[in-house]
Amino acid sequence: MLIRRETPADIDAIRTVTNLAFKDGPEAPLIDQLRADEGWIPELSLVEDGVLGHVVCTRGYVGEVPALGLGPIAVHPSHQRAGIGSALMHAVLGAAEARGERAVILLGSPDYYSRFGFRLASEFGITPPDPKWGPYFQARLFEEVPPGAFRYAEPFNRL
Repeated sequence: MLIRRETPADIDAIRTVTNLAFKDGPEAPLIDQLRADEGWIPELSLVEDGVLGHVVCTRGYVGEVPALGLGPIAVHPSHQRAGIGSALMHAVLGAAEARGERAVILLGSPDYYSRFGFRLASEFGITPPDPKWGPYFQARLFEEVPPGAFRYAEPFNRL
């Protein structure tokens, strides 16, 4: 399986796979908004080569310290549980660490994301934008990050 950076030719396929994975939720429009945002990091928008899956990390902050917000991550429903999501996660985390990023933050299932080294963000003193997210708000630290509130790239505020 080949994981690579997204190209302009992948955008429609990314929309399709994201809409299918999230049942036409707000995630595909969010990705388009993120592409136009200053928090967009092109080398952290990755696809499985057949565009059966996509993951993106964008610039966020813990207090004033740069960090990454991971998501959305999507895999075509007919190809879920085939390792595409895991391959995308390993690739984007490796790319983030290679870039010298300090932390990756996400909202998701602790049962799933703990396999990638994520722990509850509260263990690091990192608080979510919405306190109700606490049990699902997670962080993977590559370096120490001071405690503080996390904020995603601006388009997340429109959800």
